Amino acid sequence: MMQDFLFYLNLGWEHIISLDALDHQLFVLALIAVYSFNDLKKILILVTAFTIGHSITLALSIFDIVRINSAWVEFLIPLTIVLTALGNIVMKNKKQSQNTVSYYLALIFGLIHGMGFANTARVMIAKSQSITIPLLGFNIGLELGQIAIVFGILILLFILLKICKVNQKDWILFVSSGVFALSLKMTLERIPF
Repeated sequence: MMQDFLFYLNLGWEHIISLDALDHQLFVLALIAVYSFNDLKKILILVTAFTIGHSITLALSIFDIVRINSAWVEFLIPLTIVLTALGNIVMKNKKQSQNTVSYYLALIFGLIHGMGFANTARVMIAKSQSITIPLLGFNIGLELGQIAIVFGILILLFILLKICKVNQKDWILFVSSGVFALSLKMTLERIPF
């Protein structure tokens, strides 16, 4: 049982940390670009909301309750990143009003991102096997990976803001524009029709 848990924990970690996970990493970057170390609690709530959405979709998929064409999922994932980055650019001066909306968007976008791993999860977790250990291990690994990425971004941001004296609004605009451009390219490449 512990071996299964650790296997899925590592799978969740790799799902967000690996070089193949650029879309998830860009999403986390766009999601927290408007925050700083002072907002750590808000950031952790955001990434947890994303993980909750992700795990709901995985569970629904494993039970074969939800099944969406993978071409559409691969299109929708970068589209969520485009919308998140665009929201940062448009709302860069309205951080407080953006907070509540961001929690709900993180949850909803987590549902979409979870569909990206759903087909793989459906195959990996046998019907006779309990999904509790695999789902728990995977989601804890995913959450730990996201937290590692968050701390990496926050350390970079701290260096830029406090040591290099970069303006936070410039950071938000620069990062969000870059994420927007990369994810828009991915979105256009994945149009399913």
